[in-house]
Amino acid sequence: MQGRGSNPRFSGMVIRSGIPTLMLFMAATFASLYVAGRLWQDAENRVHLEKELDRITGQGKSVISVDESLKILECREQMKKLSSMEMELSAARQEGFISKHFSEVSRTSNKKPLVVIGILTGFGHKERRDGIRKTWMGTGVTLKNMEEQKRVVIRFVVGRSSKRGDSLDKSIDDENGQTNDIFVLENHVEAPEEVSKKMKLFFAYAVENWDADYYAKANDDIFVNIDPLSNILMFHLDKSRVYIGCMKSGEVFSERGHRWYEPEWWKFGDGKSYFRHASGEIFVISQAMAKFISINSDVLGSYAHDDVSAGSWFIGLDVQHIDERKFCCSSWSSGAVCSSL
Repeated sequence: MQGRGSNPRFSGMVIRSGIPTLMLFMAATFASLYVAGRLWQDAENRVHLEKELDRITGQGKSVISVDESLKILECREQMKKLSSMEMELSAARQEGFISKHFSEVSRTSNKKPLVVIGILTGFGHKERRDGIRKTWMGTGVTLKNMEEQKRVVIRFVVGRSSKRGDSLDKSIDDENGQTNDIFVLENHVEAPEEVSKKMKLFFAYAVENWDADYYAKANDDIFVNIDPLSNILMFHLDKSRVYIGCMKSGEVFSERGHRWYEPEWWKFGDGKSYFRHASGEIFVISQAMAKFISINSDVLGSYAHDDVSAGSWFIGLDVQHIDERKFCCSSWSSGAVCSSL
């Protein structure tokens, strides 16, 4: 028998309705914790950004809002991407994808040249040039293959006549129109006493137009053996500043009228002996040295002989002089780089 105050139906309803209430309470609690956690995490992120910005800008206290900080960081990310694109553009330039001003590069190889060889020649030396073309240099497809397969670029180097546009200039232009293998130094006048200047102009032109490991000067009366030359240069690739050649010295002649008269003889002291330098028949310098010549060409002095002049440019620099006897063209031996024609 039930009492008056009890109602089984109502009591069951209370019990059943308590379960959803408990679940709702628990869900609300979890939601509160989740929201609080997210708010705490967001606050932590904001504090981190403010501290990071203070660290970067060097300010003791941030005076820039977090939103502005995010914009700055985003800009810096874009700057990184721009820098990467600039590096890719620089690589493209080195590969030859550049303007017409550097068309010589694009005509060669997409690979970086190992060495650019400039053969100093003159107006009356066409027979020598033809002899070189038929022997170790080649022409047309052979010359192009030399550049692409062996990474060796070869050009003759000549200036202009003192009587600009005369038959001497015309003959060089006609020859170059057929062979396309001559540097014509437009601002240089051919003269025996100006060979050192001509050599400086070649190095400046070459390093501006080819991103090579080495640059070589050679005379037009020698035979060059390309494979031994390449092997020697590859061996020294780990050195950033090198001057390679058949190193020699020699007597300084102070008597006027002597074939090898040196107007600056008094600079060499009482011993009258030249400092050590590479023979002018052929020598090689690394890119850093070619750039040095290009930048400082106006203040680099000259002596009576171009090989002595070149040696004087490097005498006071931190450059490694490599005395390579295989560069001595006067005596042919196994593995020699050159020989006199």
